[in-house]
Amino acid sequence: MSFFKSVIDSVGGVKAASKICGISPRAMYKWLDSGSLPRTDYTGETNYADLLAEASDGKFTADELREKLRPGSRAA
Repeated sequence: MSFFKSVIDSVGGVKAASKICGISPRAMYKWLDSGSLPRTDYTGETNYADLLAEASDGKFTADELREKLRPGSRAA
């Protein structure tokens, strides 16, 4: 299981994660396919890592998510 998939599962699955982030489930599947958060999370335009970390009840930190889910990293 990929790291990103484990993050998504920890917050209740794709539907729940997409609701937490305020995006469509299709957009969340695109993130899963790329294995990364969108560029906007690294430019300060969005805060998806913070939202997912908070929803994970301490299993993951926002910094950990940004580090492991950086675009181009293909985190496993």
